[in-house]
Amino acid sequence: MSRRKKQGKELAVIKIREILRLALVCDLSDRQIAKSCRVARSTVQKYTRKARESGLTFEQVQQMDDTKLKSIFKVGRKRINNTGKPLPDWNWIHQESRKKSVTLQLLWEEYKEVYPEGYQLSQFYELYRRWARKLNVSMRQVHKAGEKMFVDFAGDTVPIHDRHTGEIKRAQIFIAVLGASNYTYAEAVWGQDLFNWIEAHVRAFEFFGGAAEILIPDNLKSGVNAACFYEPELNATYREMAVHYGTAVIPARIKRPKDKSKGEIGVYVVERWILAALRNRKFFSLEELNRAIKELLKKLNNRKFKKMDGSRLSWFETIEKSALKLLPQERYEYALWKKASVNIDYHIEVEKHFYSVPYQLARKKVDVRYTLKTVEVFYNNKRVTSHMRSFSQYKATTVLEHMPEKHKKYLEWTPERIINWGSSIGKSCAAVIENIISSKDHPEQGFRSCLGIIRMSRSYSNDRLEAACRRALAINGCSYKSIKSILKNGLDRQPLPGTRESGKWITHENIRGGEYYN
Repeated sequence: MSRRKKQGKELAVIKIREILRLALVCDLSDRQIAKSCRVARSTVQKYTRKARESGLTFEQVQQMDDTKLKSIFKVGRKRINNTGKPLPDWNWIHQESRKKSVTLQLLWEEYKEVYPEGYQLSQFYELYRRWARKLNVSMRQVHKAGEKMFVDFAGDTVPIHDRHTGEIKRAQIFIAVLGASNYTYAEAVWGQDLFNWIEAHVRAFEFFGGAAEILIPDNLKSGVNAACFYEPELNATYREMAVHYGTAVIPARIKRPKDKSKGEIGVYVVERWILAALRNRKFFSLEELNRAIKELLKKLNNRKFKKMDGSRLSWFETIEKSALKLLPQERYEYALWKKASVNIDYHIEVEKHFYSVPYQLARKKVDVRYTLKTVEVFYNNKRVTSHMRSFSQYKATTVLEHMPEKHKKYLEWTPERIINWGSSIGKSCAAVIENIISSKDHPEQGFRSCLGIIRMSRSYSNDRLEAACRRALAINGCSYKSIKSILKNGLDRQPLPGTRESGKWITHENIRGGEYYN
C-alpha cells in the first residue's frame, strides 16, 4: 500500500480529540461516541482504551500538539479479509439481539462454541453492521431524559414590515425540541446564517435551563460544512459551541428524516399552533414577533397530550429538567474559525486587517479564531499568539517579539529621525524627505527612498546634494530616481528654471533681450 493511501486510512487528529473529549469529559457511551464521530464503535474502544491505559486526562490531551498526539494514538483501520470462515445466520442473530438482555457478545460466544475457527469478536461486530446496513428497519425511538435536543428551522417564514419604506423582510423560525418531554422552544431570527444559528442555540439552552447530552441538527450549511450520509463535517464554530456546553453533535443522516423525527414533529407543531395562529397579524419588528411567539409557545407547552397524561411542561419539570447538563458560568461568545497562510512578512489577514505571528511560522498554515474582541492564532493545536481585534482595513498590528532581530533594529528608524538626518545636509534635503514620507500611506514605505537619498552624500558633496534637492522641489520631482538623475547629469549646477539667473545662460542671435526695449 502506498504511503498516501495508508495516511488516508488513519483517523484525523481532530476526530481523535473529539472521541477523547466525549469519552473523558462528556462520559458518553462508546455507541454514542461512534454515532457522533461517524466511526466504528471498535475504533472508539481502541482510542479510549489506549487513553485509559496511558492514564491520560483530557487536559493533558489538550496540551499536546498534533504530532505528539499522532505518535501516541497511531491506530489505523483494519480490513476484514475474506478467509472463508463460516458466517453466522445474520437473520437469526438480528432477531435474537432484539430480545431483552441479549447482547451481540453473548451471541458471538454461542457462535464460537459451534464454530471455534470462526470470526473473532471485532470481526463479528463489523460483519453484522455491514449486513444490518442493508436493512430498511423502522422502529419507535425511545429517548432518555436529558439525552437529546433536536434543532431545525421551520419551512414557513413570517413577513416583517418596515413602517417607513413598506419593505418586507422574511423572518426565519428556529425550533428546538427535547427528546423525552417534547418541551419546545421557538424564536424568530433574521436568517439561517451561522451567527443566528449559534445564537439561537445559546438562547435555547438558556430557555431550557441546561443542555442535552446530544444535539441532533439537520445537515444545515450553518452547522455542517460538508453534508455526508456517513461522515458529515461539522462547522468549527458549531463544534466549539458544543464543547463549551459539554454536549455532542450527531447530525441527522441525509434523506433519513426518522433520525430527527422529534425535530420534524416539533416543526409541524410550531407551524400549526403558532405560525398558523399568527397568519393574519402584521408585525413591524423582530422583537414584536418574538413577543407573540413567546405567548403562544407558553400555551403550546401547557397543552395537554392527547394519548398521555400531562403536558410538555409537566413532563419537562418532572423527568427532564433535572437530567440536563448545568450551563457553564459564562455564556458562549460567538467566534469564527478560519485557516490562514502566514505570509513571508509573518502576518496573517483577518477581515482585511493584518496580524503578526512569530516569524518562524512564515509560510506555515495556522488556525485562526476571532471574535468581536480578540484574534487568536493556533499552530498544531497550540495557541501561539493573540491580538486585540482591529477593524481598520489594510492596517497592521505587529508585536515586537514576533520580529527577527534585524527587523527590530529597522524599527529604530522613525520619520523624525530620518528628517533630522536630512536637515544635517540642508533645508531642501529635509523638505524632500518630509515630502516623500508624507506621500505614503505608511511612513515606513518611504524609508528606503529617503535613506538612499541621504547616502548619495557619500558619492557627491553635501552642497551638490542640497542643490539637487532644491531643484527636485522646484520641478516637483521628489524621488530617489529624480535626484539621482539630477546629480548624474550635473543639473544641480544649473540655475533653477523660472529664475532670473537662468536667463543669463540662454543666448541666441534671434533673442533681443531686455536691453533692446530700453
